[in-house]
Amino acid sequence: MPIYVYQVIEPDGSEGQVFEIEQSMKDPALKIHPVTGQPVKRVYQPPNLAYKHTPGKIKSLTADENVEKKGFTKYVKDKVTGRYHKTAGKNANAPDVLDPK
Repeated sequence: MPIYVYQVIEPDGSEGQVFEIEQSMKDPALKIHPVTGQPVKRVYQPPNLAYKHTPGKIKSLTADENVEKKGFTKYVKDKVTGRYHKTAGKNANAPDVLDPK
């Protein structure tokens, strides 16, 4: 379940204590603090994104040098002929061209 951040609204309208609460996404947003009964507002947070698989990281991991260094063979499809040509890899048993037919 997601954790939402709320902030207490003080009687003078200023911002008060910040707290987190675990709620279902189906639950309505809180309007009052569950313990003190004070009015609250939801504080929107930026999403927690994992940067493990960014486009730049994927590009560097699948670069010809890195693929070859790890012992794999990489093929790239020729858009005209539909064949796959070996672009990286030192395996002598791996063919230079693969025909999908």
